[in-house]
Amino acid sequence: MRRYELNMTSGRIWTVLLAFTWPLLLENILQLLYYTTDSVIVGRYVGVSALAAISATTHICGMLVRFFNGTATGAGVVISRSFGANDRERLNESIKTSLILTLTGCVILTVFGVTMSRFFLERMSTPPDVIDEADTYLKIYFGGISGLLFYNIGGAILRAMGDTRRPLFFLIVCSILNIVLDLAFVKIGWGIAGVAIATITAQALSACLVIYTVIKTAGLSGRWRLDREISRMILKIGLPFGIQMAIVAFSNVFVQGYINVFGTACIAGWGVYMKLDQYMMLPIQSMGQAVTVFTGQNLGAEKRDRAISGTWTALAMMLVISSGIASTLYLLAPVLSSFFSPDARVIEYGTLFIRMCTPIAVTCCFNQILSGYLRGDGNSRMPMVITLCTHVFFRQIYLAVITRLIPGNVYVVGFGYPAGWILCAVIMKGYYFYWQKKIITKRGCDNAEISR
Repeated sequence: MRRYELNMTSGRIWTVLLAFTWPLLLENILQLLYYTTDSVIVGRYVGVSALAAISATTHICGMLVRFFNGTATGAGVVISRSFGANDRERLNESIKTSLILTLTGCVILTVFGVTMSRFFLERMSTPPDVIDEADTYLKIYFGGISGLLFYNIGGAILRAMGDTRRPLFFLIVCSILNIVLDLAFVKIGWGIAGVAIATITAQALSACLVIYTVIKTAGLSGRWRLDREISRMILKIGLPFGIQMAIVAFSNVFVQGYINVFGTACIAGWGVYMKLDQYMMLPIQSMGQAVTVFTGQNLGAEKRDRAISGTWTALAMMLVISSGIASTLYLLAPVLSSFFSPDARVIEYGTLFIRMCTPIAVTCCFNQILSGYLRGDGNSRMPMVITLCTHVFFRQIYLAVITRLIPGNVYVVGFGYPAGWILCAVIMKGYYFYWQKKIITKRGCDNAEISR
């Protein structure tokens, strides 16, 4: 076992999960700080309209980036299974194939994002005093998106082998660089463009560091080629998750459209809530990623019972932790909102959305942890279907109906998120038990065949 690798097939389950999760959580928090820093600096030193411009870009960036990051989950599952089975040759081929697929994705996303940014902003009914700055931010952001994608796939590869510490270290360095460059570029008058340039510069450095580490750690050698079988497995597992994440983010673009009609202050307040909400979601999502890798490694080692125990241990831990975070956000909502902008209306809207949504976000523990297990078990399709039905179709139907029944009410628009979370948690839990029963039945049939 190499120094940075974590074998999750033995040891106390809760300590193994925490050992994997806490560096990943800090890494995700630091990555989120890229965008939070942009919002805080712009909101305080450039103005409310610039803060609203960045807020208006959040879901567009998320829609395209999450598609490729979700697909990277497939690479993580394939790599974690090879690692759990101690198959170094297949492990190296999986890493090479993952990096080649990422390079292809970088080209597609750069071209698509730069050319379509204005189109999406217009479809979201972005106000005239916001749209030009938002378009500038998006074009620069997508022009340098390769750094983010390569960092994320490199981090996914290292995490699949149990290494969450070095990606964290790289991100600490680059987060500090991002803050310094943000302040410097805004000070010299580059405004929102300077913030975007600072972000992509820091991301490019983090990508170089993590990809160098992957190549050195894995000892990659020989011919680089796209392995068809491995590509098929990566896409089979990752593509449904990528589509799920992209469509959910795309539906959020339409939610943003409903918010935009309430004006610049409401857009900025919604952006404040979205930034803070992500800090609540990050521990849940990080544990969900840990469960995916934990499940992949243990199933690779033929330890299904341990994989199931790990899922319920993770769920119990996250219900406690997320409840504490939700309570903190609820109580400190006005103070936290004021960090982003001194404008009283922005603080009012930010506080409203935080207190309406964060207590119910605890239900996302079921969604993330149980779907993490299913993906680690090679089943990405049904978590995708369930999430799309509840986070996209149900949410859009709810908003379309409720805004006609109760027009001009920001409360009922904001509640679209919690309504989808509750429904998803109920359905996901039911499907998880159905899947386990199906697996147990299949194993019983297989054993009966062998005994004949």
